[in-house]
Amino acid sequence: MPRPALRTRSRRRVYRRTPGGRTVIHYEKRKPGPARCGMCGMPLNGVPRLRPVELRNLPLSQKRPERMFGGVLCVRCLEKVLKKTIREQVIAELEKIIASRTQQSSAAAES
Repeated sequence: MPRPALRTRSRRRVYRRTPGGRTVIHYEKRKPGPARCGMCGMPLNGVPRLRPVELRNLPLSQKRPERMFGGVLCVRCLEKVLKKTIREQVIAELEKIIASRTQQSSAAAES
């Protein structure tokens, strides 16, 4: 009989056949679900499905993709975020240019 600590539903029950012909139950920790995107919730590619203890022993390059927001956002959401930030930057620069031109034109009109 297994230890009472192992007889819990938080562990997987795996039926194993022993060399003697008996079938016994082994209790294993469950495999975690896939890492998911922070925006859309899609499973992330390139992130292994390991428990934190096992993930700790991997090199950094195998824990997550080496790009911006790697292991946090999927590629589609990352593209949306980048496009949005670039648009905001371009709009801010255009507003500065327009403001400077209006100041120049008002100064030229006064003199």
